[in-house]
Amino acid sequence: MGNQIRIVDLLKLDTILLPLSAATKEEALDRLIEKLHEAGRLQDKEEMKKAIWARENQGSTGIGEGIAIPHAKTAAVKIPSIAFGLSHEGVDFNSLDEQKAHLFFMIAATEDADQAHLETLAQLSQMLMDESFRQELLKAETKEQVLDIVQRKELEIHGGNESASSEPAPAASTVKVVAVTACPTGIAHTYMAADALKKKAEELGITIKVETNGSGGVKNKLTAEDIAEATAVIVAADKQVEMERFAGKVVIEVPVAQGIRNAQSLLERAAKQEGSVYGAGGQSYQDKIQAAKAENKSKQNPIYKHLMNGVSNMLPFVVGGGIIIALSFMFGIKASDPNDPSFHPLAKALMDIGGGNAFALMIPVLAGFIAKSIADRPGFAPGMVGGMLAASSGAGFLGGLIAGFLAGYIVVGLKKLFAGLPETLEGIKPMLLYPLFGILFTGFIMIYVVSDPVAAANAALSDWLKNMGQGNAIILGIVLGAMMAFDMGGPVNKAAFTFGIAMIADGNYGPHAAIMAAGMTPPLGLALATTLFKKKFTEEERQAGKTAYVLGASFITEGAIPFAAADPTRVIPSIMVGSAVAGGLSMAFGVTLPAPHGGLFVLPVVGNVGMYIVSILIGTAVTALMIKVLKKDIAN
Repeated sequence: MGNQIRIVDLLKLDTILLPLSAATKEEALDRLIEKLHEAGRLQDKEEMKKAIWARENQGSTGIGEGIAIPHAKTAAVKIPSIAFGLSHEGVDFNSLDEQKAHLFFMIAATEDADQAHLETLAQLSQMLMDESFRQELLKAETKEQVLDIVQRKELEIHGGNESASSEPAPAASTVKVVAVTACPTGIAHTYMAADALKKKAEELGITIKVETNGSGGVKNKLTAEDIAEATAVIVAADKQVEMERFAGKVVIEVPVAQGIRNAQSLLERAAKQEGSVYGAGGQSYQDKIQAAKAENKSKQNPIYKHLMNGVSNMLPFVVGGGIIIALSFMFGIKASDPNDPSFHPLAKALMDIGGGNAFALMIPVLAGFIAKSIADRPGFAPGMVGGMLAASSGAGFLGGLIAGFLAGYIVVGLKKLFAGLPETLEGIKPMLLYPLFGILFTGFIMIYVVSDPVAAANAALSDWLKNMGQGNAIILGIVLGAMMAFDMGGPVNKAAFTFGIAMIADGNYGPHAAIMAAGMTPPLGLALATTLFKKKFTEEERQAGKTAYVLGASFITEGAIPFAAADPTRVIPSIMVGSAVAGGLSMAFGVTLPAPHGGLFVLPVVGNVGMYIVSILIGTAVTALMIKVLKKDIAN
């Protein structure tokens, strides 16, 4: 078993209640929590109780067959542990089959439970699916017998070819089913449902692949090929899972407990395709957009995913703060300055809210969520502090990016460094060791290595942009515009968008106006083409064009995706040219936009709004004309 944590490392004599004397569910939970508390496994008994009941309120952890697995993953736990209780009389636990619960396993996981602990808890779930194991536990008379039964079962599993994470051998069947299991805490039901489905599929001769969405993250992730080959999809989950990837497939959605208790019925329904087609066949315009975005997301590399996690969490601060700043300009560009003749107290209040606070949080939030994406929650504090140092030193947006990745990977390194510490110190890692050393190392590197050079680079870039000639400005607008249309919401599009936000933060509002104009042009140009050149499009595409008008006017570049997916070699060049024209014209006309968004609703704060609209209209017309030239008529 190597260094793997065993169940008997978590379940000890002092956490076993034999017998468990309780007449009600409340009493049973209280006794188990008290047992963990007496054994010194908890930081805070009351907080543990709240966490246990929070999980129960999401759905009973009584799973049938006389078993209840109440569980929580919380900072109230000092040492990862399992408490066991045996009730001979049984307790009404609101289980799926309405049987009384006799076997209780209370799982207490620390807030930062590592993968080894989570895999061990998953193994317990697997063991409980074995009826002979349950019967032995029911007959146990001493605590020592309970530990012996558990230890023998562990040795049986690890001594054979069975593995908690192994897939059954592919069956000789044309029926292939894919499944996703997930519960809110992801440390018990998730894995029990997965094991039940895999075992029953093997009995029925059905090939199956099960993705688990547990506390350790997504494991055995379904690929696009897996989904395409599947007869049907089973989603046994009590929390949100990624569903857009199943567009057009027969999907059977049930609570996670049904995956444990009714595995055979679910698999038989899947084999007969007795379910609803997700997204009405995936044929609608919106479904195609979502499916394309989900496919692009599945292809993203980890660095890009971490970056987008930071950007997406930063955007509410940027959008809200930026529009509030723009509103302050309506009183006058300098109306927030008490020393300026145009001063207005409301303008100052708006500037304080938007610029002094919302925008001030932009870079720390960016860095914090990048670090969290890399290292989970322990990375958040070092990332935030690194982002604050970047913001206060003038390193700006680029410094925030560096701080986020730096903090995240420092904490990943700390996790590996501290992995060998005694189990008794497990509780102090997230509360002391990770924040202390993560913040310290990130801070030193930012102050002495990163901040000054990046601040100098930022200042040079800002000076160049402010002093660039008209020709250079137009070229910049053309390049940014083409980037916005190239992948319509993908990495290149987001790179241009992120550059525009950084320029707003530095007080340069021209580039972002070009970016916003260019982002509106692809769906608007295609919508116009479906209106003027109907022979180039199917009836379905012509109907989709009506929606594309709305999406384009709302700055949703992804509205062009279905058209590009159907004919990429002609559509993508057309929209890139139109967006490049719109971006170049916007820069040439000196349009400015202090709000970090596009669409019609920001027109009141656009500088030189007439020329902004002209830029968008010309870019839209160029896209439509390019479509007319390049795209072939649809055969009748």
